[in-house]
Amino acid sequence: MKKIRTRAGKLAPALLLACVGTAQAGDFQVGRGIHDITGPAAEVGMLGYADLDQITSGIHTRLHARAFIIAENDNVSQRVVMVSADLGMLTQSVKQGVVARLKQKYGELYQDANVMLSPTHTHSGPGGLSHYALTNLTSLGYIEQNYHAVVDGIVAAIDQAHQELSPGEIRINQGELYNVSVNRSDEAYQANPAAEKSRYDDNVEHTMTLLKFTKNNQDYAQWNWFPVHPVSMSSNNTLISADNKGYASYLFERDMGLDYISKQGFVAAFAQANAGDVSPNLNLDGTGPGNTELESTQIIGQRQYDKAKELYLSASQSLGGDISYRHTFVDFSKLSVAQEYSGESASTTCDAALGYAFAAGTEDGKGPGWFFEGENSANPLFTMVTSLIAVAPDSLRECHAEKEILLATGLVDPVPWTPDVLPLQLLKIGRLAVVALPSEITTMAGRRLMATVKAELADEVDHVVLSGLANTYAGYVATREEYAAQHYEGGHTIFGPHTLAGYQQEFTKLARAIRQNTQVDAGPALRELADQQLTFQTGVVLDNTPLFTSFGDVHQQVNSSYQKGQTAFVSFWTGHPKNDLKIQGTYLEVQRKVAGSWQKVADDNDWETFYRWKRIDPVWGSSRAEISWSIPADAPSGEYRIKHYGAYKNGWTGNIHTFTGKSKTFTVN
Repeated sequence: MKKIRTRAGKLAPALLLACVGTAQAGDFQVGRGIHDITGPAAEVGMLGYADLDQITSGIHTRLHARAFIIAENDNVSQRVVMVSADLGMLTQSVKQGVVARLKQKYGELYQDANVMLSPTHTHSGPGGLSHYALTNLTSLGYIEQNYHAVVDGIVAAIDQAHQELSPGEIRINQGELYNVSVNRSDEAYQANPAAEKSRYDDNVEHTMTLLKFTKNNQDYAQWNWFPVHPVSMSSNNTLISADNKGYASYLFERDMGLDYISKQGFVAAFAQANAGDVSPNLNLDGTGPGNTELESTQIIGQRQYDKAKELYLSASQSLGGDISYRHTFVDFSKLSVAQEYSGESASTTCDAALGYAFAAGTEDGKGPGWFFEGENSANPLFTMVTSLIAVAPDSLRECHAEKEILLATGLVDPVPWTPDVLPLQLLKIGRLAVVALPSEITTMAGRRLMATVKAELADEVDHVVLSGLANTYAGYVATREEYAAQHYEGGHTIFGPHTLAGYQQEFTKLARAIRQNTQVDAGPALRELADQQLTFQTGVVLDNTPLFTSFGDVHQQVNSSYQKGQTAFVSFWTGHPKNDLKIQGTYLEVQRKVAGSWQKVADDNDWETFYRWKRIDPVWGSSRAEISWSIPADAPSGEYRIKHYGAYKNGWTGNIHTFTGKSKTFTVN
């Protein structure tokens, strides 16, 4: 008997009513945009691994926001926005900032209800984006420069998509992708009912769902959902990287001729789905399938790109129908959950709390060794320390059932360390439903949630996807059985054992509102916390070079010649990257002389280049930029040079000055 497969995505809030249109296949207007969102490339804690030692020190690949607008052809005000951003998390503060900026520009055309922001979940980008304390801990507080780089970049990508909106066609395709993912919490997964597990052929989802966008029968863009964590780059990496999903986008966009600087060309988004317990590290010890993390990133990214390109080229089913959306805010700290969903009477969610299993880490990313998955005994020392932050009363411990509470983030005074009012959003684009979920959801939990939405919209849609970690970040969602096992994912399900049931209940309401063409309540207002942010990082005081040198001078020169496959290296005296983020620019160029003039062949967004920033003397303020170029096997023979673009801060005036440096020429044979 054929196994039944369902697909997961992610949920996010729903608020407005949407008109039921009469759009037919191909009767959409579409627009796409892309913009650089790379934040400070030095001395900012990264977001994802919660490792205080993982501090940015350069760039391997840049981070981008990819925006898509889809409107009904006969009613263009009826539209949705989808953004996939190369971020570890899409914080509530970023969504608030983006929507506020869009309202300034476009009035009520774009708002919480029809704008979905989702991250790819790379763990190799700078942090400090949240207005809630927990996710800012490793960045030593709020990083305003990074926040504005991200908000400005997302808005710019949406602006471009808005300007490009015009008639186009959307086709949908699906296919199975294997050998890129494993379930890192199989023991917890196996706790699910045997009858339920028997309906699926694996403990991870293998379905990629792809949307192909064309205009006038010309290639225009693609967006796909596929569940896998972008953790091919480990916590040892300190170079900004879009990880495996970013590499897949890079391969597709480079193949289709996108110019990242001018933003002209094909845009390819590789969005996240129900990847809560899904790892790309096939050896389940933080390694594989490659011999190095760079090689593993390439392999996993290449396999996603290959499947996406296959689905893109074979896509034939038009995505006809109307556009609808619903959005609401729900307080998940005290949500009553009906027995229909929880299986238990008088069920509620709980004030947010992290369990000891959370501190244990995952199978492919272990914690400090003081905590262990599956163990529910408290350590009196740690309980005493975390009680200084927030005391977890017996009633809260009872609410969280099997979870032994380590830190009650929802009870920190005066502001919780994690958001409690969450956005839930459901988009219907033709025969496709997109569940925008503000959490990381496990494979089976995602299957249940998608099935819930599909059952309610059975006559409206053929496909349901989950768009993960969308619009804010609220930890994990495990099934009730996985929660009881208290592995990492259960320990990080912050609202207690009935979190998934709460999501199923509330998304049923959104789906029913779409089906019945009724409105939903907006829900409670969000906190405004922008003016309450703290940072414990100092800015750039000044930059200097050693005596008798200038900014842009070469410290270590290139060799006179290299063979293909070797690495060219040069270092320059430079200023701090925080002086100029080089948004829609670059800190380096590899140039080749062609017919007497220098032409760019690579910059700091290319896979084969590495820009590293190194502090030399923190008192004097000197630093170096170390630039490497791994020469591709297909690089044309000829004459090359490497240029560095930097900026320094004058310690007397505080002014920022730009400069360039260039290496000697060298030959590639």
